[in-house]
Amino acid sequence: MSFHLVFVTSLVAQANPSTGYELANAALLEGLERAGIRTTVIGCAWPGQAVAPGAHAAFGEVEVRTEKASAWLKLKWLLMSLATRLPMSSAKLRVISEDAVRVAIASAGAFDGYILNGVALAGAFPDVFSGKPSIFVAHNVEHRSSAENAKNAGSLIKRILFARDARLLKTLENRLRDQSQGVVTFATEDAVDLGVPADRSVFLPLSIATSTHLPATTELAHDLALLGTWTWHPNRIGLEWFLNEVKPKLLDDVRISVAGSTPADLAAAWPGVNFVGRVERATDFVAKSAVIPLISRAGTGVQLKTIETFSLGLPSVATTSSVRGIAAIPDNCTIADDPAAFAAALNDKIRRARAGELQRLDGRLFASKQSDLMDAGIQRMLDMLGQSTSVQKEVLS
Repeated sequence: MSFHLVFVTSLVAQANPSTGYELANAALLEGLERAGIRTTVIGCAWPGQAVAPGAHAAFGEVEVRTEKASAWLKLKWLLMSLATRLPMSSAKLRVISEDAVRVAIASAGAFDGYILNGVALAGAFPDVFSGKPSIFVAHNVEHRSSAENAKNAGSLIKRILFARDARLLKTLENRLRDQSQGVVTFATEDAVDLGVPADRSVFLPLSIATSTHLPATTELAHDLALLGTWTWHPNRIGLEWFLNEVKPKLLDDVRISVAGSTPADLAAAWPGVNFVGRVERATDFVAKSAVIPLISRAGTGVQLKTIETFSLGLPSVATTSSVRGIAAIPDNCTIADDPAAFAAALNDKIRRARAGELQRLDGRLFASKQSDLMDAGIQRMLDMLGQSTSVQKEVLS
């Protein structure tokens, strides 16, 4: 069956995707294209960020990044969240009018169903995306992530706000789960946490569009490269664990480079670490590293940086949380959760790399297997939509 689907997302494709959310979106849209599905994407763009060729931000530019927001904008978000009883991620998007959302849907023409990509936009307008079958894509178990943020927050006010968000997100996730024909998760554990029945659950191993051939490297610029959006609280938890618990046990002359958005207070606290900010080409950055530490300690969903690392064949040391949702762990990845064991594994791999043993693998096998599994998951998702669409057409005829 040929489908036309409306892809509902808070953020349309960016010209230079960098966050895990953006990379997952790109992977999902590419998977739908491989399956021959026509999609109309409705969403917004970040201010000052170019959208990808062919992408269209139906709602223009909307600022949703906490680290970029003024004190007034943060207060406005909080007041909107309190007034609407929506979690903060959805309240931020209520600057978009409901009429604008309905116009965007109507402009898509005839279509068969929705892909509700994440909680934020679908949750901001919970009564709008109805009347058609839908698939809810749960990138993470958002309520669990907010509960973890509350537990690790440094102030009482933040703990209260994160805990409130966790309660609202759980209600919203349950609603999206119940109204959809199927729920896509990128880790099987997330479907269990969300209470998704087995017959409506789709596990989607992600395959990302990254080159499996590393650039030629004649010299390693750093021993350890970490790349991520460290302003996102679950990522910051992992980075703080690494810097506080693992770094003191590393070789004295270890060279650590951290790329991606980083809170100013965190960067200032570690003058011996090279915080390089946003990098133009992530592959070039990690290619110059001896080992990649995969340091997730909180959050849910799958870690896109882990999939990138394995697809590139780079050696790594990973926490158990970093490899959730991945069945086949490459031989050059060591799993460790204890800080001492994590540091020992890194030190061993660093020494070997300095001696000329780069420990790199051909990542094409891993990437190919992920792609095949992803295509099978997308077909299962489409089958769910197809069955519902057929039933709906029979009722209307």
